[in-house]
Amino acid sequence: MSSLLDYEFCARTDMGRVRSNNEDALAVCADVRLIVVADGMGGYNAGEVASAMAVQVLEQEFGAWLVAAGREVDVTLIRETLAACVDRANTDILNAALAHPEYAGMGTTLVVGVFVRDRLLLGHIGDSRGYLLRGKQLRRITRDHTWLQEQVDSGLMTLQDARHSGMRNLLTRALGVDPQVRLEINEFTVQADDLFLFCTDGLTDRMTDQDLEVLLRDPSPLPLLAERLLQQANALGGRDNTSVVLARASAAAAGMVRR
Repeated sequence: MSSLLDYEFCARTDMGRVRSNNEDALAVCADVRLIVVADGMGGYNAGEVASAMAVQVLEQEFGAWLVAAGREVDVTLIRETLAACVDRANTDILNAALAHPEYAGMGTTLVVGVFVRDRLLLGHIGDSRGYLLRGKQLRRITRDHTWLQEQVDSGLMTLQDARHSGMRNLLTRALGVDPQVRLEINEFTVQADDLFLFCTDGLTDRMTDQDLEVLLRDPSPLPLLAERLLQQANALGGRDNTSVVLARASAAAAGMVRR
């Protein structure tokens, strides 16, 4: 029998110190334990259109489906429905780009997660990330869909070289760019006291995983941790928009029934 867990969420976004608009979009649907984070790209503010469209489809369609499905829904069915909703978002963004020349070439990264009892189902496209802090150890639970990550994976480049490369933002996957979208979906077991971070690259371009681990080890309330993450990204230059969602699991009170 799976453990009963409660979840607390906090979401924050910041424009940064350089950009004149915010192309990130995010949503938290606490009632169904759904988080969505997107980082748009494209000229003429089209990036913010793409990210907003992606978040809207996932929040409204996938979120509504989770409500209707109820607490005992099978995880396999959740995976299938998530993939279908991401396909719908991909098609909507492509069609909008075709209908509006000023949106040509727009797209977005995506991280979408849903906590189901003591499991996290996590889908992602691009270089927005997910992390898990368990105990005092931080682990990245997404793999960047970038040219640099492919170079590192093939042994052609070290992590240190990749961090200082001028090719850091060259994506190999994005939502709304091609007719067929490749959503990577993974599943994780959740334990009480686990802390999850979902973020755009405005944070991870400024801070190393070691920096994030030190900050997230602080047992402060989630709103304070989220603000510190944004402040640190800005203190290190704030060259991009930065968005974070934090989720903390805790043991449910005795006698309480949880989704």
